[in-house]
Amino acid sequence: MELVLFLEVHQPLRMRPVLLHPPGSQPSELQDLFEWEVNREIFRRVAENVYLKTSRLLLESLRENEGFKVTFSLSGLVIEAMERWRPEVLDIFARMLDTGRVELVAQTYYHSIAWLLDRQEFVEQVREHVNKLREVFGYVPRAAENTEFIYDNDLACTLHKMGFRATVTEGVEQLRGFRGPNHVYRAWGCDIRVLLRNYRLSDDVGFRFSQRQWDQYPLTADKYVSWISSSPGEVVTIAMDYETFGEHHQEGTGIREFLRWLPREARRRGVKFSTLSEAALGHEPVGAIDVPPWSPVSWADERDVSAWLGNEVQRVHAEALRSLYPYAKALGGDHMRLWRLMSVSDHFYYQATKTGPAGEVHSYFNPYGSPYVAQLLYQRALALFLQQLREGAQRDPCRFLERFRAPDHLCFYPSDPAEGRACSLEELLQGLERGGAWEEHLRRGHIERWAREVLLIDLQRALDCKKL
Repeated sequence: MELVLFLEVHQPLRMRPVLLHPPGSQPSELQDLFEWEVNREIFRRVAENVYLKTSRLLLESLRENEGFKVTFSLSGLVIEAMERWRPEVLDIFARMLDTGRVELVAQTYYHSIAWLLDRQEFVEQVREHVNKLREVFGYVPRAAENTEFIYDNDLACTLHKMGFRATVTEGVEQLRGFRGPNHVYRAWGCDIRVLLRNYRLSDDVGFRFSQRQWDQYPLTADKYVSWISSSPGEVVTIAMDYETFGEHHQEGTGIREFLRWLPREARRRGVKFSTLSEAALGHEPVGAIDVPPWSPVSWADERDVSAWLGNEVQRVHAEALRSLYPYAKALGGDHMRLWRLMSVSDHFYYQATKTGPAGEVHSYFNPYGSPYVAQLLYQRALALFLQQLREGAQRDPCRFLERFRAPDHLCFYPSDPAEGRACSLEELLQGLERGGAWEEHLRRGHIERWAREVLLIDLQRALDCKKL
């Protein structure tokens, strides 16, 4: 039996609680939407409890146990935080990489829901992440995952087109082609290997380890490895947040001692560690898994995307962010950076209004104490962001209009479908040159209103750009 230990490393960015602040204290700079002091203090605490202590333990285990291997997925944001606030953490990760038995996996740089918003943006964020891994560690990943293991057939084939050879998602029983979580699969429609997370064994550590009411408490390394070795299949993929080891489960629970003994017990019972790529490429697939794009899976909650898009407010906010994408893209720079920061999955996760066990997990992670506060904060952030986009467009309207193209639902459609449509200033000028229905819309003020509301520029100022 092979064991893949996959550790997700990410820290969210919490927003400023601007709801009750007086108007004069509203953020004037884009970056001021975030609570940087709070983010720094929380990061430093987690770095001390997990990224330093647990990483030193893992480095020691890698040096002492020749067969021990680990796979990490570090978001670009957490790497930035390490660079800014605890650079010694990066040094430990570099030393782990030097053992030759640690794999780094690519993901969205911002640990975002970009795949659910704009697929080209998803590709750009993954490329940005790959560049960051190359810059910081001199490492080029062969495998990639999507945020929170969000997955469908199109996602797998997009990663394949980008050159990745393996990916990973949740081992959900209802997947078409599912023959158990402990096998290597191929994606439906392209030749990329797929590993499935064994969520029962993963959650035994990630969620149940310190629950005294659990009938298997306490969980020891030898007991856990015995479960793994007796599991049917070829590869057991155990995946969880890195913060499991010292943050979600505190040091007094014995979680780090469990991790220390895991490779020793695995060796004693003949369980072999592999990295994600080694396991995925080292076995022939048992078949293809089919996850249609209209029904993606993830490792959160009910193993779908309802953790981020499960209620109407979340979906409205996602659609609003999607609509602002072409504006941020046209302006670039800090505006595009902020759009990406607002696409971080945690912002949407905090807005979930679930009950039961899933709701308890959401409440545990929510820094605002209530999903409704999270919703209002994000709504306020969207409004401030829109204001900044409008101001940015009006500072240099010609440059903005040269690069801006409206999404389909915001294009101008004349009354006669044969007249086409206008999604940019260039297409608007072409329509006006043709006359006909366009002249009538111009006379009635429809085009002026569209320019003001969609192009964010008065029509005359927009037309003046073509005269320069």
